Amino acid sequence: MQRGPTASSVMSTGWGLKTLTRDALDKIHAATLDVLQTTGVRVDSQEALKILDREGCWVNHKTGVVRFPEHIVKQALGICPSQILLAGRDPEKDFMMGGREVGFTTFGTGVQVEDLETGEIRDSTKEDVAQIARLTDALKHMDVLSSPVEARDKPGSSHDLHMFEAVLMNCTKHYACEAENGERMKAMIEMAEVVAGGSEALKQRPIFSMGACPTSPLQLIKEAADVIVVSAKNWIPIDVLSMVMAGATSPISVSGALVTHNAEVLSGIILAQAANPGAPVIYGSSSTTFDMRYGTAVVGVPEMAMISAAAADMANFYGLPSYVAGG
Repeated sequence: MQRGPTASSVMSTGWGLKTLTRDALDKIHAATLDVLQTTGVRVDSQEALKILDREGCWVNHKTGVVRFPEHIVKQALGICPSQILLAGRDPEKDFMMGGREVGFTTFGTGVQVEDLETGEIRDSTKEDVAQIARLTDALKHMDVLSSPVEARDKPGSSHDLHMFEAVLMNCTKHYACEAENGERMKAMIEMAEVVAGGSEALKQRPIFSMGACPTSPLQLIKEAADVIVVSAKNWIPIDVLSMVMAGATSPISVSGALVTHNAEVLSGIILAQAANPGAPVIYGSSSTTFDMRYGTAVVGVPEMAMISAAAADMANFYGLPSYVAGG
């Protein structure tokens, strides 16, 4: 099993990074509880609404808005695992996620590449996915593969399945991926079961994990909600990753963005625990700020690094593994 360095350890000597004080974490948590209980989150999946209703959330079936009482939030966080095995096809490349141990992954998902033979900028292909998978498999400092590009040469109805096949054939590390909807997620599980040696083997050693992104502000669209439910029911680790844009889909301040971000992530985590108590969940962030001049989200800016570091602090506050984008 691979081990990474440790971040933000409490030490009497040396240098470290502490983004938020305990008081700040408490205030963000309290503000998040207020948003979840009084404003709520819109959920577009009928199955997810039924699951949340059964769990005790306040569900308006006409509008699809779900409000979360504080005890439901506390109950869900209390049963989340604090460590998650991200298994590889090769057990020596397993990565145990949790605590303050740090791992590294590639990140996606781009739609174009520079052809190394011709220098041409072109749409990415399934072969590009396969080549990047082989490269990542050989890079010792990469613990997990997230495909940096898409298989744009394959039909929209199956491109994620083609990518999944390319990775399974070319990488022995854990694959953090995405599915377009719940049905495609089920197909990926069937494919992974063949490789892992059956459903029970995949449950004990999940060789892939799934990502699902809330739609900011405060919405779980049907596709994302269904993927969360299918992942949870099958014990596939699910990364609920908010992509708030401060100044556009949330308040522009870092603290305000974190409250919106936190509410979105926690709503997905609560859904996963309602679908299957104890399901492995990951606190995710690719939130950043919004460029008012060009009308786009920006990365590589100080605000993204600040939000990412603060999101990791929030995950530690809840005792959850985290997956955050680099700035």
